[in-house]
Amino acid sequence: MTATDPALTALAQGWCALSLLHSRIEAHIEKALQARHDLSVREYSLLDVLSRQHSGPGGHLQMRQVAEAVLLSQSATTRLVTRLEDRGLLTRYLCDTDRRGIYTDVTDAGQALLAEARPTNDTALREALDAAAENPELAPLVRTVEELRTPARPA
Repeated sequence: MTATDPALTALAQGWCALSLLHSRIEAHIEKALQARHDLSVREYSLLDVLSRQHSGPGGHLQMRQVAEAVLLSQSATTRLVTRLEDRGLLTRYLCDTDRRGIYTDVTDAGQALLAEARPTNDTALREALDAAAENPELAPLVRTVEELRTPARPA
């Protein structure tokens, strides 16, 4: 394959379109969350992931798992947790069975902020997808994203 190979060029164009769609969506959601709730997209994502934990076996995520879920490095996730903990939105505690393990829970204030921010996030996502669907290069990706959210029907 050469740099001018049509297959490589098409692949690169597809990747650029996907990257553009992601950037536009994230920027639109970021602007809405910051303006209405003083939350970044990453902060919202972290609160959302942590709010889905449960008390049963395997219900609490280790920091490594949280980092994977919010697509950040462990050090960036730790800094993010610290910022939200300083705001009273999260709390950390040691694991009962492994004193090296640290878990994080969303506080009542964090749950309340998340509940307020969720409609903003959802509306901003819909707006960003609708705007992107107007772009012929992004429209196929938008359709794919919309199909992903629809549960598969049994055959």
